Parts: sequence; C-alpha cells; structure tokens
Amino acid sequence: MKLPRRKLLRLAAGAATLPSLSFVASAEDYPTRPIRIIAGFAAGGAVDIVARLIAQWLSERIGQQCVVENRPGAGNNIATEYVLKSDPDGYTLLLANPTNAINATFYENLPYDFIRDSAPVAGIMRVPNVMEVSPLLSAKSVPEFITLAKANPGKLVYATGGNGTSVHMSAELFKLMTKTDILNVTYRGLALAYTDLMMNRVQVTFDNLPGSIGFIRQGKLRALAVTTTTRSPALPDIPTLAEFIPGYEASAWYGVSAPRNTPKAVIDKLNKEINAGLADPALQARLVDLGGMIVPGSPADFGKLVSDETEKWAKVIKFAGIKPSQR
Repeated sequence: MKLPRRKLLRLAAGAATLPSLSFVASAEDYPTRPIRIIAGFAAGGAVDIVARLIAQWLSERIGQQCVVENRPGAGNNIATEYVLKSDPDGYTLLLANPTNAINATFYENLPYDFIRDSAPVAGIMRVPNVMEVSPLLSAKSVPEFITLAKANPGKLVYATGGNGTSVHMSAELFKLMTKTDILNVTYRGLALAYTDLMMNRVQVTFDNLPGSIGFIRQGKLRALAVTTTTRSPALPDIPTLAEFIPGYEASAWYGVSAPRNTPKAVIDKLNKEINAGLADPALQARLVDLGGMIVPGSPADFGKLVSDETEKWAKVIKFAGIKPSQR
C-alpha cells in the first residue's frame, strides 16, 4: 500500500524523535546501573582518597553503587582520555584535578582538549600542597632546606606522582623562585614514594595535603610549609612558603567531570547530590580534616575554576620552559 506523502513525512518525523525521547527518559531515570569514577593516580594518593569519599557518598544517595577505578599513568592522561572517549551517559566520570589544567600546556599533542571535550559536573574542594621532607633530613625549615640545596646542587631529589602534576609544578615553581637545583624522580603515584621519602632516599616532595597529612600527624614526615598564601587550618602551626618566598602560591583542587554531551539532566542530578554531600556535616568534616576548603557550586562554577587554572599554569610553564622530559 502506498502511503500519502504527507502521512509518510509525519511518520518519519515521529521516528526521528524516538532516540531523543528515549535519551531524555534515560536521563530522568538515571542511574539504573553502577557508576564508575575514574581516578588517574594509584590507590592511596590524594586523588584516590577524594574519589572514594565522593563515591561512598553517592552510593548512599542515588540508589546505585558508585565505584572508584584507578587508571594511573602518563600524568593523569590515561584516565582522562579514557573518560572523555566513554559514552556520555553519566556512568563513567573523572575525578578531575590540577593535572587537567596543567596538561593542556605541558603536553603539546594531547589527543583531547579537556575544556572542549569534558562537561564540568561539580567542584569538591581546594587544598594546599605541602612541602615535606624525611625526619632524617638535616633541614628543619624552608630556609635551611634552601641553604642545603644550594650547597649541594643537583644532589637533592624531589618525588612526584607524574610529570605535569600540581606536585611537579609546585616543585618547579619553588626551584624557579629560589634558584635551586633539585632533581625530579617520578613515581606511578606519589603514594608509592612515601616509603622512600620517609627513609630519605628522596629528600622532598610537594604533595597534595590529603595524601600525606596522616604521615605528618604521625611524625613519619616533616612538613616545612604549605603552598597556599594562607596557613591551612588542618596544619595551623606550619608556615606558608610565601612567608619565606614572597609571591609563591600553588594549590590543588578536585571536582567531577563527565564526557562532553552528557545530558544536562544527568549533570544537574550529579551536581545536586555532590553539593548535598559538601553540605553534609559528616562528609564536610572529613574533607576539611584532609586540609580541604569546600568549593560547592554549579557546573558553570567548576568550569570557570578549570579555565582559570588552565590559564594560570600555562603562564608558569611557558615562563619557566618546563618540559615533560624534564628530570
């Protein structure tokens, strides 16, 4: 039977709307299966710790399990590329962190553009990095460390969990502003460096505070300074680097990102639930105890944070001439 042309066009138009209607419905029903948060660093480090706190909160709120999957390597690029190439359905998320802003300039030929290819979901917190050394090291203050480094050029070693991380950039900014020569040893995750640091096999790191605050409180590592311009409430007796190096400032931050084109309804639901967690006294206390300053807000607010950080570190990297191959 031959259908009239007008009826055929109406049927075709209706069929064309079916995928979008089902997409909206799936967003409204979200989530219907477990969600993965991908962490680009090894278990035990700051990114992993924050990811697991948020995953636990979401699991209790959304009626589906939220699990953390560690995909370390290439300074967070492996995890980031994996997430950005995943289906934009809200079931594969990234625990975004400073490397996502730093790597945009640090690496010349990335297979993605983080700002273009990601969808900001929610900020979680900002934290200082902390300059910390082994208790076995003779230097007990920042001035003493600078004196030691200048007396032993190229002999002291700093640990990072990957080139291009905020730990790496904080150390390079320190070198630039103090005119010291200390060498970089890169681990697959900074958690893997803690034993070497405690034993003074490497002399210093500029770790994200959540990763090592427990070791500092236990006396296994000695904190010399935090990298923000104000002291951390979590370590109120520890000075800032700016107290010795005027103008020095660096910090880490964490948030959740999704692949581009993730439905707005999904992003809005995740943003609402994460912000509810940041307002919950129990979760808030845990994040603050890690040295965090809570940064609730809209997806657009988190997107602006990422954009501002990308611009800031681009200037540092270009001015200092920092390259991925640097050791």
